Amino acid sequence: MENWSLFSLCVLLGLTSRWAVSFHSYSGAGKPPMFGDYEAQRHWQEVTYNLPVHEWYFNTTNNDLNYWGLDYPPLTAYHSLVCAYVAKLLNPEWVELHASRGYESHSHKLFMRATVLFTDILIYIPAVLLYCFYFCDGSSKQKVATALCILLYPGLILIDYGHFQYNSVSLGLALWGILGLGLGWDLFGSLAFTLALNYKQMELYHSLPFFCYLLGKCIKQGLIGRGFFQLAKISLTVLVTFALCWMPFLSDPKQPLQVLHRLFPFGRGLFEDKVANTWCSLNVLIKIKTLLSRETQLFLSFTSVWLEPPAKFPDLFPVLVSILSFLHFLGFIIYFNLVQLMEPQRKKSQKKTN
Repeated sequence: MENWSLFSLCVLLGLTSRWAVSFHSYSGAGKPPMFGDYEAQRHWQEVTYNLPVHEWYFNTTNNDLNYWGLDYPPLTAYHSLVCAYVAKLLNPEWVELHASRGYESHSHKLFMRATVLFTDILIYIPAVLLYCFYFCDGSSKQKVATALCILLYPGLILIDYGHFQYNSVSLGLALWGILGLGLGWDLFGSLAFTLALNYKQMELYHSLPFFCYLLGKCIKQGLIGRGFFQLAKISLTVLVTFALCWMPFLSDPKQPLQVLHRLFPFGRGLFEDKVANTWCSLNVLIKIKTLLSRETQLFLSFTSVWLEPPAKFPDLFPVLVSILSFLHFLGFIIYFNLVQLMEPQRKKSQKKTN
C-alpha cells in the first residue's frame, strides 16, 4: 500500500509540473506568419478534419505544404484527426478550414495543453511507472525516485508543454515496447514499437536495438525450428501493424511515396523547423556537457541562439550540434560494445588466476 502511495505522489508531482508549465506561453505565440509548433499541431487538426486522406500529404489548393505541411507518419495524422473531432465539438472555429490559420485564444490553448496531458496519462506515465516497478533495482523508495526523475525530466516537459509537441506519445509507445520485450512478450513489444515508429520517424534511432535484440533471441532459439517460427510471428506482427497504419494510403502507389517524401525531406533540408531544433540542440548540449569542454559548449550555445548563420547554410548550427552529438553517441556505442565483448574474456582470465 505504501508503495502505491509513493507512486501516486510521484504521478501527482509529474502532472502538477506539467500543468504549471502549460500556464505559460509557447514558442511562436503571436508571431505571424508561422506561429510556431503550436500552430503546426492545430493546423494538422484542421487539415485532417476538413480534407480527404489522399490530400493530407499533398500540396493542393486547400493544403499548402509550405505552411506546416504534415511531415510525420500516419499515426500522428490519425491522432490529429481524433483531436480535431473533439475540437470541432467544443468550438468549430478552432479547426475551420483556412479561417482558423493562426488561431489563438486562452480556451484553445487550454484545450491543446489538455490533449498533451491526456496522452501523457494514457500512454507515457503508465509505461514509466511499470518500467520502474518491474525493471529498476533497489528498494521501493529508490524505484519511486527513479520514476520521479523520469517524470520530472525538464527537457520533455518544456518541449511538449512549453514549445508544444507530443513527444511523450512516441517515447511512451517505445517504452511499452521495451516493457514487452523485458517481460518476454515479444509480439506485444514489436507491436508497441512499430506503433511508435508510425507515430514519429525519429524512433528510427531506437529501431536498431529492438531489431538486434529480437533477431539475436530468435537465433539463440535456433533458426531451424522454434526460433524460425518466432521470427516469422514477429515479422508478421510488424508487417500487419505497418499495413494497418498505412492502409488508407495504399490504394495509389503515389500516396505512400509522397508520405515517405514528406517524412524524409532530403530535397528541402532535414532541419526545416529551426525553433524545434534550437530546443533539441540545447537539451543535447546539456546531456553531453560532461564530455564537452566548457568553451565548446558555450560557443555552440551562443552561436545557435544569437548569431545568424550564413545565408547558404541556414541550418548550420543545428547540424553542427547534431554531428557533434552523433560523434559522442557513436563513441559510447563503440566503447560499451567493446566492454561487453571483453567482459567474458576478463572473467575467464580471473577464473584462471584464481
